[in-house]
Amino acid sequence: MKPGMTRVGTFMTKIQTQGVHHITFVGADRQTSIDFWQGVLGMPFVFEQPNLDDPETNHLYFDPGDGRLITVFTREDSKPVARPNPMGIGNLHHLAFIVARATYTQAKKRLEERGFPNSGEVDRGFMYSLYFRDPLGQLLELACYKFDPPVGYTHADVLREAHNIRLAKGDYNIADEHLADAIEKLSRKPDPDPTKPA
Repeated sequence: MKPGMTRVGTFMTKIQTQGVHHITFVGADRQTSIDFWQGVLGMPFVFEQPNLDDPETNHLYFDPGDGRLITVFTREDSKPVARPNPMGIGNLHHLAFIVARATYTQAKKRLEERGFPNSGEVDRGFMYSLYFRDPLGQLLELACYKFDPPVGYTHADVLREAHNIRLAKGDYNIADEHLADAIEKLSRKPDPDPTKPA
């Protein structure tokens, strides 16, 4: 049995998540966080209050665009250090934010104008990516899907189907053809039942 799992009768119980509630970063001073999260990435500054576990630390809340939260712990005696975050086991590698295609095509230029070197466009098969580091060295990604899911489906639904098509074809990674086939498959409506009156 895996750690954290309990057995009830013959069934394994689990905790069912419903999405990401918030992500919290350890920041430097307050203004560095506001300048980056709101000023560079356009995330509205929602509110702030003391960190309820440590009154010496401030807690800033930003809206990344979907009504959820990115939060940052700040201290005025903490100054930004831009060294890359550690790559050890258990550490966060990067965090990706979804952006519209129109925003994505302008991101490289706009980041560079603000002093943020970046990867430029990277084709990931089912999406385009652009990577850069925040003022504290955290690797971030701006991600832009290559497709819109059919009505009633999510991006994950399309990717799951595209993955199955890719595996059946023995291809290395999801590509445009797999996405197109997955969208077609999910978009098909069942044929009317010829035995039922019109």
